[in-house]
Amino acid sequence: MTTIRRATRQDADACVAVLASLPDYFTPDTHAELRAALEEHPCWVALDGETVTGFVLAESRYPSSAEIPFAAVVPEQHRRGIGARLVAHALEHLRAQGVALVEVKTLDESSGYEPYVATRAFWERMGFVQV
Repeated sequence: MTTIRRATRQDADACVAVLASLPDYFTPDTHAELRAALEEHPCWVALDGETVTGFVLAESRYPSSAEIPFAAVVPEQHRRGIGARLVAHALEHLRAQGVALVEVKTLDESSGYEPYVATRAFWERMGFVQV
């Protein structure tokens, strides 16, 4: 059973390992970006036992808006609802903080990059729209 909890500093290596498991989506330079963001912004991890299998990080931009710059689940756990649960958890937290607008940046269809077809479909299922 997957559980979700607030990430701690001790989860940084595990979260970076999740990024490293997805080289088609996250380049090595994002690992340092994630480590820095974990120091400043709320993050939640999905756990299978004691193992981090995914995470989502939210950055508040202004009192009423935020961005999700990182959301990832290890490949062997894709399509099991873990990412959706993580994002829903983050959105609930943001909503409770008064956030009305949440932005996610990803490659759009014009990029022609096939791995992001599923990524865009995920965000659309979560209710996000392209702007």
